Amino acid sequence: MNVLDIARGEIGTGEEPAGSNRVKYNDWYYGARVRDGVWNTTFPWCMVFVQWVFHRAGQDLPYKTAGCSALLDWYRKNRPEDVVNTARPGDIVIYDFGHTGIVEEAGARNFSAIEGNYSDKVARVVRSYDRVRAFIRPGTEEEEDMTGEEIYRRLSDYMRGREVPAWAREEYARAVAAGITDGTSPMGLIPRYQGALMALRAFERGAQAVGRAGG
Repeated sequence: MNVLDIARGEIGTGEEPAGSNRVKYNDWYYGARVRDGVWNTTFPWCMVFVQWVFHRAGQDLPYKTAGCSALLDWYRKNRPEDVVNTARPGDIVIYDFGHTGIVEEAGARNFSAIEGNYSDKVARVVRSYDRVRAFIRPGTEEEEDMTGEEIYRRLSDYMRGREVPAWAREEYARAVAAGITDGTSPMGLIPRYQGALMALRAFERGAQAVGRAGG
């Protein structure tokens, strides 16, 4: 299973009892059932959850830590190319309020992430980009092993979340009005043959209109 499949499967898993930080991810990380107050810490586990998910996917992170800033600092020092400003599914997001999660879907204005220790459980949360410090994109074999169909699907999902650029909106509206395109999925991916067919149909309609006017 890949990182996102594993993370999704954990949604709803929580502390027992709530508010105790007693959760299986901490058990794995610390090697024992944790108790509040031991070692003068309450064992927050949002980063521990991220570490656990990547471990279960067979993609252990290169730096084992329970601290969000600690992981980001390690990557900035050792693998700065993996610290990015844009979100992609599977990225680790580091927030400016000391929290983390795994990006599930990325849109133009916001994104969804699967986060541990969100109200004492694992949850899918929609976030805006303004509280993000950085995204970490660990290099994994999973990306190299994606099929062409998976790459196309992920790229299509990303593009659907984008908006038509402001400079193109007026001209695009005229294209819709002229019947060159039906106006659905304006940022969807199209193969070149589809683009060629659209251009041909527009040309033929134009030629027909000229013929009617001249006749």
